Amino acid sequence: MICFGHDWSGDPLSKTHLMRHLAKENRVLWINSIGYRTPQASARDFKRAVNKLKMMAEPVKEVEKNIFVLNPFAIPAYGLPWMRRVNREILRLQIFRAMKKLGMSRPINWVFNPTGSVVAGSLGEELLVYYCVDEFTAFSDAGTQSLIEMEDSLIRKADLVVVSAQRLFKSKSGRNPNTVLVRHGVEYDHFRKALAPETKIPDDIAKLPKPVIGYFGLMAADWIDVDLIEHVAKHFASGSVVLLGKVTTDVSRLQSLPNVHLLGRKPFADLPGYSKAFDVGILPFPISEVTLNSNPLKVREYFAAGLPVVSTRIPEVEVLGTALIGDTKEEFVKRIEEALKDPGPKAARSDTMKGESWAGRVEEVRRHVAGITPRRR
Repeated sequence: MICFGHDWSGDPLSKTHLMRHLAKENRVLWINSIGYRTPQASARDFKRAVNKLKMMAEPVKEVEKNIFVLNPFAIPAYGLPWMRRVNREILRLQIFRAMKKLGMSRPINWVFNPTGSVVAGSLGEELLVYYCVDEFTAFSDAGTQSLIEMEDSLIRKADLVVVSAQRLFKSKSGRNPNTVLVRHGVEYDHFRKALAPETKIPDDIAKLPKPVIGYFGLMAADWIDVDLIEHVAKHFASGSVVLLGKVTTDVSRLQSLPNVHLLGRKPFADLPGYSKAFDVGILPFPISEVTLNSNPLKVREYFAAGLPVVSTRIPEVEVLGTALIGDTKEEFVKRIEEALKDPGPKAARSDTMKGESWAGRVEEVRRHVAGITPRRR
């Protein structure tokens, strides 16, 4: 199998969990991110470019059993058709070389990023699957028109389109009749550890004043409402707001508050311990086309850890039926107060996620793939 995903070294996302399960019976060539936007003249983009160049020099390596990572070179500019053609040939050469090294032929190609469209369908695939988990064209840093064109091409030529949210199904299914909705799963046994007596609460959170209002995940402009978090922190001034994850947006207002603790990115293995310290898990997403089309993994992870959850009105959170929803800053605070009447990990809440495992979701995807007749491209 081939997978066009994010950088393997990033936080585990839906594609990571999916491929880890599929790798139990298949070899996976994981292709690190080829980007979806043109770099800007910024220190962040310069650092990323340097890191990408360093990674390119690394050979294909097995990072976990049956998962092999390729660090490809591509020119991160997709606005012009000729540039897409150039990237197509550059990527084909690198991927075919990796496939030959691994003895791969006629793979199933799982594309999670629309820019994979530039080469998808030209690698001798047995099947081409577009696994769509976000409305990429709505991202604030996306080159919208070229991304729209690439995604449209990918949807139309894919043998199967899998989407993770009902809103995505509505927007994608009209262009490919083989479009199915498969919602995200959760590594249930992993997060259930938050209830285990032997699970240790990490030192950097263990002694913080209660209540502990927690969040883990990427902190980017599209994904967190800084105003909302600030309002929550000021209301619960005697408690603690703990934010775990990579920060790529301005959070200086939060850093100035004494009860807000930005503890950085933490290993996936440590999240049950942090969850054990949380009294409530929050999803402070701004309301936008990006978030309305999302299916936040962390909500299922909070619940699997037994936590009460407070969220803004995200459709795929509402589907679960168990999160408390706040439509305004004031309502969000009230919902947290309600959640704190029964704080921290509880077995009954965790039990609601037993049927939501990634293993079950992978079997659902397998059934859809098995029913597809490959197209000729």
